[in-house]
Amino acid sequence: MAGYKLISSDSHVVEPADLWSERISPEYRDRAPYLSHDETTDQWYADGVKFGIVVAGTLAGQRFEDPTKLTFEGRYEDSLLGGFDPHVHVTDMDADSIQGGVLYPSVALDAYSIPDSGLLSATLRAYNDWLADFCAPYPDRLRGITMLNVDDVSEAVGELERCAKMGLVGAAIPIKPGGERYDHPIYDPLWAAAQDMGMPLSLHTGTFRWNKEGGWQLKTQMADAVEQTNREYHVRNAMGAIILSGVFERFPKLRVGVVEFEIGWAPYFMNRLDDTYRDRPVGQTSYRYQGDALPSDFFRRNAFISFQEDDLGVEMRHHVGIENLMWGSDYPHPESTFPKSKEIVERIMDGVAEEEAALIAGGNAAKLYRFN
Repeated sequence: MAGYKLISSDSHVVEPADLWSERISPEYRDRAPYLSHDETTDQWYADGVKFGIVVAGTLAGQRFEDPTKLTFEGRYEDSLLGGFDPHVHVTDMDADSIQGGVLYPSVALDAYSIPDSGLLSATLRAYNDWLADFCAPYPDRLRGITMLNVDDVSEAVGELERCAKMGLVGAAIPIKPGGERYDHPIYDPLWAAAQDMGMPLSLHTGTFRWNKEGGWQLKTQMADAVEQTNREYHVRNAMGAIILSGVFERFPKLRVGVVEFEIGWAPYFMNRLDDTYRDRPVGQTSYRYQGDALPSDFFRRNAFISFQEDDLGVEMRHHVGIENLMWGSDYPHPESTFPKSKEIVERIMDGVAEEEAALIAGGNAAKLYRFN
């Protein structure tokens, strides 16, 4: 591969079947998430609520062989061992020409659908502990992302601090929180803590918080083709709330990323932000920046985007900012570029200046997540 290294800014683990029964805090042991071997798939439950199907770790590479066999049904025994075992994970990285990986969950992405906030927090704490242990044998190759419950912001700040001490390097928050939108000042302590600790925050696809008014309103998001095609709608709302309320002006070193939504939506969204800010009635844009700054200026300075195969988005890279773009493999999920990541990245970067390709393919992720 021409003069650059691959670092995946979006890879995944697959939580083992005994994670929560073994690791959840004692007061929640009798309510720990449990795995049920349903008729056609292995399915996770918590308090009687379904979440987290197992297929995420079972079909990597199938898209290249026979896409018609891609399914939302799967069993643990069919999962790639690299989802559970860090040694196999790194071996698969080597086979895929990947130098380092930033790790998100599979099942726990779905945990935000657990209604009880205390049980959700206990579930995510146990996962965070397990993830730190998963990354520990390969500190130069694996970087873990904390999962945060933001129902209670002070609790989220405490968990962020705890996980930073364990060596995790960032945190995911739900795209759609269950309470106030991200333009509410209740979240300011979280923005401040993430900034001060140098912990970038992520909005990863599929992370919708349950709420009592509508339950988990977006349950079809991953299963319905129409929702899947338009899924960036929800992350635009989250980023719009953050940017238009002046969060990045008040917390200038905070980084917030959009993960697994590709790139192409971003230039249009940035133009819409500026148009709304400049030309709409003040009641719709009540926060005003200092000087002549525009919302897109803060997107370029504070936001980042993790993508997989967005050729068109890479063509528009200068609109978003070269240093804000990071490639990710999504290993071991069905849509992953594994085991053809090198080939796919070389195709996407065809015609891109080598210094720009080096940043997008790995350099930006290396800097943000502190790879050696």
